[in-house]
Amino acid sequence: MIRVVVADDHPIVRAGIVALLQSAPDVDVVGQASDGEAAVSIVRAERPDVVLMDLRMPLLDGDAATAQIVAALPDVRVLILTTYESDDQILAAIEAGATGYLLKAAPESEILAGVRATARGETALAPSAAAALVRRATGGAAPGPSLTPRELEVMRLVAQGNSNPAIGRALFLSETTVKTHLGHVFEKLGVNDRTRAVTRAMELHLLP
Repeated sequence: MIRVVVADDHPIVRAGIVALLQSAPDVDVVGQASDGEAAVSIVRAERPDVVLMDLRMPLLDGDAATAQIVAALPDVRVLILTTYESDDQILAAIEAGATGYLLKAAPESEILAGVRATARGETALAPSAAAALVRRATGGAAPGPSLTPRELEVMRLVAQGNSNPAIGRALFLSETTVKTHLGHVFEKLGVNDRTRAVTRAMELHLLP
């Protein structure tokens, strides 16, 4: 079971999200919070797999709550679920340590898929979030590292939310070989996880 905490300050919206999650046989909602401070407190107590975090909340906003959670409990992954999609908000959430960024207007199936991907440590990005990360890169930036054609193929599939076994099947590679390619990518990009690898590759225009 994927243990989830839902943080949203709108009771009706929060109830709808909880109902959606509880309809999934592999998801267990272990806590709810109506503000950022409560979210941090509940996450510390429950140690969930995933936190579904809104951005604008009383007492402590979603970015700050995410940063506190990631700093204190690095094994807990945060998936932003919000109505806001400005570049500044998207980038702030990713920089705070969020594993993914989805919009509440997304189809229910996409939200559930995002929760499952986040629980696996994979990236879940709404198209607007991906586009914001691309726009962040400036034309005057220094040339970045280059990836081999195979590494780029692997990263494209990572950006689409595929797991290592799925990438291996798509590219006819063993899972060990996929992990080796990802290790090389992490080293070249100076990152430590899949989410940051995708965002960094987008910043450098290595991914569309």
